[in-house]
Amino acid sequence: MSGSTVLPQSKLWKEAAEMTGTFNLAQIDEEIRRVRANLRDLVEQETARSGAQDENRGDDLIAAQEETLARLLKEREALAI
Repeated sequence: MSGSTVLPQSKLWKEAAEMTGTFNLAQIDEEIRRVRANLRDLVEQETARSGAQDENRGDDLIAAQEETLARLLKEREALAI
């Protein structure tokens, strides 16, 4: 899955945000791009898969990524104000 690779800069931003408890706008934008790429990859994988068990797991992964994306978009909106 190409979207699951975390870029070194993104990893540094995440570590800095964990230490300070905040992300800046550029960091949130990078995370949004990463999560959207993950979602695209997951959806592509789901369309190629068959079987109820695989579909349920894929649905769970997609739902988790969608929740993450929604949270990041809210954080971004709050920072942009």
